[in-house]
Amino acid sequence: MPDAIFAHPRLAAVYDAFDDDRGDLAAYLAIAGELGARTVLDVGCGTGSLAVLLARHGHAVVGVDPAEASLDVARAKDGADRVRWLHGDATTLPVLDVDLATMTGNVAQVFLTDTDWARTLQGIHAALRPHGHLVLETRRPERRAWEEWATTAPVTRDVPGVGPVEQHLHVTGVDLPLVSFRHTYRFLADGAVLTSDSTLRFRDRDEVESSLATNGYRILDVRQAPDRPGREFVFVAQRSM
Repeated sequence: MPDAIFAHPRLAAVYDAFDDDRGDLAAYLAIAGELGARTVLDVGCGTGSLAVLLARHGHAVVGVDPAEASLDVARAKDGADRVRWLHGDATTLPVLDVDLATMTGNVAQVFLTDTDWARTLQGIHAALRPHGHLVLETRRPERRAWEEWATTAPVTRDVPGVGPVEQHLHVTGVDLPLVSFRHTYRFLADGAVLTSDSTLRFRDRDEVESSLATNGYRILDVRQAPDRPGREFVFVAQRSM
C-alpha cells in the first residue's frame, strides 16, 4: 500500500507545494533526449510532474502509480491529457514496448525486500522494448541523509485553495539498510493534523548494480544527480535482450 503522503486525498493535494524544487526533472528530460527515447514509462509517477514535462516536450508518456489520490492530482494538471495514466505498479503493467523507463525521487528505495525489488525490475524489463533503457536514482548510503532529516525545521506553505499548511519531518527509526520517518501535516485553516509514515531502503552501488545485472540489464553509466552532486547515484541501464 502506498504511504498516506501519496494516497490520502488531502495530503496528495498539497504534495507539490512541499516538493516544489524539482531541479532533477530537467536532467531526466535531457537523458530522454540523449537516449533518443520517443516513448517513456514513468514508474511511481506520483503527482505527474515528470510525466507532464516529458509529454509537453513531445514524448509519448505512460505514468503508473499505486496511489489513486496522487493520480487524481496528476490528471488535473495542464497537459495531463497527453499522458496515459495507469493505477498500479510495475508488476501490473500491460504490454507497452517503451524506449525508456524512469524511477525518480525515492521510488527505487520504497521496495524494501529483495523480492519486491526484483519483481519491479522484471516488470519494467517486460515493459521495455528490446535494448530499451532504464534510468533510476538512489541516495548514497554513506551520505547518511537521515541525519540531515533529523534536524529539519518545520516548513509552512500557503497552498492555493487550501490555506497555510505546516509540515514537520521526524526520523522514527534507523536500522540500516532501512530508515523510517514520519511527515506530520497541520492544516492551519481548520486545525486538522494528518501523518504519513514511510520507510526507505538504502542500497549501496554494488547492490544496485548486482540487482540490475541479475534481472536482465546491462549498466551503461553511473552518474551523479546534477542537482544533488555527491548525494545520489543515477544509474543508466539497458535491457540486455
